[in-house]
Amino acid sequence: MDVNAAVAAASAIAGLLTGVIAVLAFRWSEREQARPTRTSLHTDAVLPPGVDTVLSVLRSSAVVLDEGDTVVKASSAAYALGLVRGGRLAVDQMLQMARETRRDGEIRQVELDLPRRGAGRGEGLAVSARVAPLGSRLVLLLVEDLTEARRIEAVRRDFVANVSHELKTPVGALSLLSEAVMDASDDPEAVNRFAGRMQIEATRLTSLVQEIIDLSRVQDDDLLDDAEPVAVDDLVAEAVDRCRHQANTKQITMATGTTPDLHIWGNRGQLAAALGNLVENAVNYSPARTRVGIAGRRINAPGGDLIEISVTDQGIGISEKDRDRVFERFYRVDPARSRATGGTGLGLSIVKHVAASHGGEVTVWSAEGQGSTFTLRLPEAGIARDRALPPGTDPEAEADAYADNESADEPSDDQLFPSLPEHTPAPEVLP
Repeated sequence: MDVNAAVAAASAIAGLLTGVIAVLAFRWSEREQARPTRTSLHTDAVLPPGVDTVLSVLRSSAVVLDEGDTVVKASSAAYALGLVRGGRLAVDQMLQMARETRRDGEIRQVELDLPRRGAGRGEGLAVSARVAPLGSRLVLLLVEDLTEARRIEAVRRDFVANVSHELKTPVGALSLLSEAVMDASDDPEAVNRFAGRMQIEATRLTSLVQEIIDLSRVQDDDLLDDAEPVAVDDLVAEAVDRCRHQANTKQITMATGTTPDLHIWGNRGQLAAALGNLVENAVNYSPARTRVGIAGRRINAPGGDLIEISVTDQGIGISEKDRDRVFERFYRVDPARSRATGGTGLGLSIVKHVAASHGGEVTVWSAEGQGSTFTLRLPEAGIARDRALPPGTDPEAEADAYADNESADEPSDDQLFPSLPEHTPAPEVLP
């Protein structure tokens, strides 16, 4: 009887404890359901009405943090920049700003340089971060990528600095020479000598200013405003005529050979300036009694036929380390030689911009002591014209200005280029 009583008492106690535990669990469950959890914060319901839509159309990267510094919402750009990783804000400076803003409600803004994920040293991100409270519990972080704007600004500063330096050199020389002329007023020979130097510096200054203007026009002009079919033969003849005096002075032979009836659709002035710069460089950097070749031909390409114009010289050549930089503004392979030839360092930059604006490219092959070959590749007139014409324009009606090129009887490349090798193996001095 005592055993049965003990068992009954134990069962009663166990039932009582089970009931207490069940009541406590129910109460705790109700309280947890009434309290916002981190999981519920990740839903759109915790964001104020309309905020989700606004964040989706912002250009800046957007991140919303809750009171536990957990990311409630983040734009795809924020993930792409590496701001959010594993549901947390990965940038300590921004996280500290968010905590301070949550504490005092003040809006904060700062510019930061962040390392780029997977990039080497020096390849970072420049960002502007702005933190503001969003409601009573959330904090909004907006991050704008300033990397490209910083790069453009740096290019602009470098260009202005380079222009200032290049202009200062001839202007300073003219000032000194004018003082020398005044001091040597009683010496006619000295006056003549200084006056000749002044003319050289004035010519260099004029060339520099003109090439700066040409570069600006190349970057700003719209080709559709004055585009026309331009004959390659005319461009070659104009380039040769432009450099004939310098070539004759150095006894340089200028050999030309082009396939008949080649046309390029574009701005005649820009195309003439680009080819003229290539030929002028070839003449200036070639030794006396050598040869400069200008050749034009049509080549097949997947997107349509291209016109290829090559300028080959037998000059000093370009080293491998300088080859990738020759198209930069004001870059000179040999500054001393550039001063002697009157080079400004803008000619090849103009060629590069002209080629790009016409849908083509310019390339260079060169070896020290073996000369150089600069090659312009541009879309043929018919193909480039059809791409440039507004929708609905009849290409056949626009083609009446020049004859159809496809049926022309073209000589073979072997007949055309027997004396103009693509790469001159060694300097050849003419007798």
